Amino acid sequence: MHGFAYRNGTLHCEDVDLEGLANEYGTPLYVYSANTFRDHYRRLDQALEGVDHEVAYAVKANSNLSVLRLLANEGAGFDIVSGGELFRVIKAGGDPKKCTFAGVGKTRGEIEYALKHGIYSFNVESEEELRYLNDVAADLGLIAPAAVRVNPNVDAKTHKYISTGKSENKFGVDFERIADLYDRAATELPHVQLRGLQMHIGSQLTSVKPFVEAVEKVAPLATVLKEKHGIEFWSIGGGIGIVYQDALGAGSIDWWDSQAEQDRPLTLAGYGREVVPRLRNLGLKILLEPGRAIAGNAGVLLTRCLYEKQGSAKTFKIVDAGMNDLIRPALYEGHHEIVPVKEPGSERKVVDVVGPICESGDFFCQDRELPEFGPGECIALMSAGAYGFVMASNYNTRPLPAEILVDGSTVSVVRKRQTLDDLIAAEL
Repeated sequence: MHGFAYRNGTLHCEDVDLEGLANEYGTPLYVYSANTFRDHYRRLDQALEGVDHEVAYAVKANSNLSVLRLLANEGAGFDIVSGGELFRVIKAGGDPKKCTFAGVGKTRGEIEYALKHGIYSFNVESEEELRYLNDVAADLGLIAPAAVRVNPNVDAKTHKYISTGKSENKFGVDFERIADLYDRAATELPHVQLRGLQMHIGSQLTSVKPFVEAVEKVAPLATVLKEKHGIEFWSIGGGIGIVYQDALGAGSIDWWDSQAEQDRPLTLAGYGREVVPRLRNLGLKILLEPGRAIAGNAGVLLTRCLYEKQGSAKTFKIVDAGMNDLIRPALYEGHHEIVPVKEPGSERKVVDVVGPICESGDFFCQDRELPEFGPGECIALMSAGAYGFVMASNYNTRPLPAEILVDGSTVSVVRKRQTLDDLIAAEL
């Protein structure tokens, strides 16, 4: 469910006409639905009823301060992967004591910063990192709370770039080695407090089966670590997928009701029904670390068609957004539904939608049948709320787009469009 739908012939975000936003603020333009963020957070929180839990939003998905502030006001914790993300959470009014710090390459400066702010836990990716964490904490005269990330060797059956739970991935410690590592750490690392256990098997999972497989495999280990080392929490990671293929339609309850049971995408409630019974009797606090599931369908990228180029083999729709604004299609062929902002008629055409970047990989779709739109018309790239702006760059010396947050009928500019002077301000 999300806040984007056609009303009176134009695409709206909640109560606001997106054509008007594009005209007023220019394109490319990111637009977010505040109520979609709230709704997805609350649905996840509700899905975990029955166990002591916390929903810790993965900041890397969308780190705009206004988004973080909105979620902090909902009571969210935060999953961070850098000192910079912790800085953002603090600036947004989030509580460092509700932050877990993941990532395979934490620096001394980042560790010191997080320790001084009293974060809840470091999610440690290797024995070497755990020992380094102990050394840094010892130098500061502090105790570092930690959870080791277990790699359960479960195939999430997702894109290889976002699979994290198999033995060949760079993340975590092999399942068979975790118990021994906790035993050694308990006796050899006096400046580490083993507070929990962590896992995360991948992103954009559209079936509950890999989640269930991982939980069932790791639950006995979590029980042993609780009994032997007194751990208090188990982070089961994130990774719940969203609807990309028919994203606009999925904003309606009627769309979900129309899906055959065997074809219906994984819902937040469905996820909870399967995993909560397997967690209920563990006596551990459960952390869930969603990013895309909260943010993905809460945002769109608006872009305007510049030209239509008729080639001998293809028809190209050239738009003013590029791979620097939204890199997912170029990076791992991520699908984004593309819809005209003005409600289209029945005419459709097979086209490539491409941007102005000087790269052949600068495309948003290839050989896709789309509703017809022409030069000057605005289109929306759906499902752009996660891994959109956060991965944007200044490649080809292109200023970063503005970001807008819509809350009902209220429009807020939550990031000003970057100017060319802004772009070179730090250069000498």
